[in-house]
Amino acid sequence: MKKTLDNLLLSLPKTSVLDVSIDKLDYAALDLSKANTALHTIDVSSSETLEYYINSHIKNNNAKVAFGGYLETRNIYQRSAYFKDANPETERNIHLGLDLWIAADTTIFSPLDAEVHSFKNNTNHGDYGPTIILKHTIDDIEFYTLYGHLSEASIENLNVGQTFKAGEQIATLGDASVNGDYAPHLHFQIIKDMQDYAGDYPGVCAQLDLEFYKRNCPNPELLLRLY
Repeated sequence: MKKTLDNLLLSLPKTSVLDVSIDKLDYAALDLSKANTALHTIDVSSSETLEYYINSHIKNNNAKVAFGGYLETRNIYQRSAYFKDANPETERNIHLGLDLWIAADTTIFSPLDAEVHSFKNNTNHGDYGPTIILKHTIDDIEFYTLYGHLSEASIENLNVGQTFKAGEQIATLGDASVNGDYAPHLHFQIIKDMQDYAGDYPGVCAQLDLEFYKRNCPNPELLLRLY
């Protein structure tokens, strides 16, 4: 029977995109879904306010990193015309990656051997900002990982086709001035088919398209195994 990407990822050793010295116990799960009533009392349209909320969550959990968000339905995108839509079925508010909330300038590492597929600074309000997409080939299976909300320096001297070994630094995180106006974090996403995108790929989808994106963008937990 042909091995699927999901089965392949599960067969690999646990990986990391942050420093491997950060223990699993130092990661605290964070709920940014619209079901989290604590978010109803703060201005989530403000990157500063949201950063304060997230940093407080990290501190209160004696953690170093907050993480989560795969397939969360979020209200935080309503501040941006890039995502907002009057029709609930076509409004893009379902998150397709896993977010790792940690300070700007934090080093990001490739979880696997890779080559650079593409990169771009996606400058829409609420977008990724500087973004890198890596291509991986294991057991004749090709797939991609996306790294969003990076620093501008991360893409300044990058080249398509450039290779990285697993555990090698690929980037650093940006701050709100360059990362789409978010609290500093990494958007990490697995993609099966890039569909001719370059330097960009939807990280948020509408309910109408959810089934397709669930198939094309598996849960990053298959690689990171933080829960």
